[in-house]
Amino acid sequence: MRIGMILGLLFTATSSVAQDWKGQSGDRPFDVAGLSAQLSGQTLVFYDDGRSVFERNGQYQYTYGEGGTWYGHWKVTDDSVVCVTFVTGVERCDRIVENGGRLVMQTADGLRFPVRAIEAHS
Repeated sequence: MRIGMILGLLFTATSSVAQDWKGQSGDRPFDVAGLSAQLSGQTLVFYDDGRSVFERNGQYQYTYGEGGTWYGHWKVTDDSVVCVTFVTGVERCDRIVENGGRLVMQTADGLRFPVRAIEAHS
């Protein structure tokens, strides 16, 4: 299943406070400062070539592997959660953990997407 299609279906408001994140064995969450440092100025590349760009100034872009981009602003909250408020006003929150030396993005409904590569940018 393509991450782009899944992300398109999941653009609904999600509260990180009330979320019961179902972790897996080996998941290592980040604290707020650790996740902010991990994401700021980085691009996460997923296995379908989708790209999440976390600019240092808080701007965010998600580009689908086959094209098309969503724009917004990102912030890190407790429990290893990053929330993006898109220009449409919709907010999306996902949990990012490390497992087996790899970052994994977990959606609010429990889907997991390992990060294929992390690219630094200025």
